[in-house]
Amino acid sequence: MPPARRRVLVLGLDGGTFDLLDPLMRNGTLPFLRSLSEGGLRAPLASVYPPKTIPAWYSFATGLDPGSLGIFGFTEPDGGPGRSKIVQSFRPAEAVWDHLSRRGIPVGLINFPLRSGYPIHGFVVPGMLSENPPTYPTTLRATLEGSLGEPLLPELPAYRGTDRANWMSLATRGVEQRGRSAELLCEQYKPEFLFVLFRETDRVQHQHWTELSGGAGAMGADLIGFWKAVDAACARIDRVFRAQGGPAVTLVVSDHGHGAAKADFFTNRWLAQEGYLKFKNGGSGGRRRAVSRLLLLSEKFAPSRWAVRALADRLRGRASREKVAKFLAGEASFESMADRIDWAHTTAYSYPVPEGIYLNRYRPPMSAAEKAQVVAEIRRKLGAYTDAHVETFVPSEIYQGQQLEQAPALLLKIDDLSTEPRMDFSYPEPMLRERPGFFYGSGVHRMNGILIAAGDGVRPTVETEPRSLLDLAPTILETMDVPVPPGWPGHSFAALLSAAAA
Repeated sequence: MPPARRRVLVLGLDGGTFDLLDPLMRNGTLPFLRSLSEGGLRAPLASVYPPKTIPAWYSFATGLDPGSLGIFGFTEPDGGPGRSKIVQSFRPAEAVWDHLSRRGIPVGLINFPLRSGYPIHGFVVPGMLSENPPTYPTTLRATLEGSLGEPLLPELPAYRGTDRANWMSLATRGVEQRGRSAELLCEQYKPEFLFVLFRETDRVQHQHWTELSGGAGAMGADLIGFWKAVDAACARIDRVFRAQGGPAVTLVVSDHGHGAAKADFFTNRWLAQEGYLKFKNGGSGGRRRAVSRLLLLSEKFAPSRWAVRALADRLRGRASREKVAKFLAGEASFESMADRIDWAHTTAYSYPVPEGIYLNRYRPPMSAAEKAQVVAEIRRKLGAYTDAHVETFVPSEIYQGQQLEQAPALLLKIDDLSTEPRMDFSYPEPMLRERPGFFYGSGVHRMNGILIAAGDGVRPTVETEPRSLLDLAPTILETMDVPVPPGWPGHSFAALLSAAAA
């Protein structure tokens, strides 16, 4: 009798980084993840660029880079200036679970960013992109909620400091619910491939990175409790997945890493200063400029700093509050400022991907030579920018695929990702080196995430050189004895997952 096909469990820790997990594994907060890390393969995992949730997870799923998928962020242009839409799907590419499903291998997805489930040999519980997205089978949501005794929790709301206790409670409940859901669905469907995503890890890191990076001694009890819940949920899912029988491998992966957000670069402010973006009648939000200068000044004095942070917190998160904030401070978003831009004379702008600079498609078209000249000029100026280290990339330099119609003309990487590019007009100067306390969060994405692989046939191995996110799809297929489609750029490391059994 031929040996049983190995089954694969993928636990996705959105934004996971060894910088945070290693200290928590050493001090006993994450005993299950520590056991996997010490007993299997571990390596840094290099994301795609930009290292953002949607392009990264879609590249993981399909084995194709953003240039092959035509997906470069959460959103893509949609009609006229200042209009965008959330990317619809990685289709027509197929995900790794599609290849497995077509061969009659049962699969399961929990919380992968999709608008809707779709017919598959197994089940799909989508997450992130919409409230209450349809599952597959369509009756699965009601059945699962009945078994759980509560509704499936949606994406976390906007964070407010005064509501920290409730927000962290929701994050922890979401993690715990994911573990219970996976347990129920594993027992019912017995998937041979299962993907479960914990989105909350990224959201918590964005908001509380400063506290998290100080180690367990600097963390509040709510943060320690949250990470303990993540570890316990991962252990619960792994246990029930392995209980179905047969050899199995568990992969713990992230879409990107995380680190401190040290500064902000307002790309459209820079483009306006350099004459590439022009406003009608020279108007670029004078009231907002004045208010932002006062807000920055308020940071210098404790009483005003406290008052501004309290006000910003109260105005964040609900539509009615956002309207009040706009009335008080003036418009700042690119969408709201789009009508004030002189599109007939604007050459370049940043929208809707913050890491990108786009050539203006809403003016008389430029020749290929003119486009190349503008791009080269912007690259030269940004390369000489003295307030930050700005790296620039033409899409063809970093992508293998040719689906570049929606791609920016240039992609920016600033201060090795510790400076976050922004598209809005919140502040009067391009560079905001001292980030105000009322900004949302203290963490931002980094390129290197995590890879841990453990289970039957996996030897303890520590690698220091990053593997690629694109390596995961071919590795999963080869591990499950399914042919890898031709043309995938990733390199399978399935041999390392079966070395002991060979």
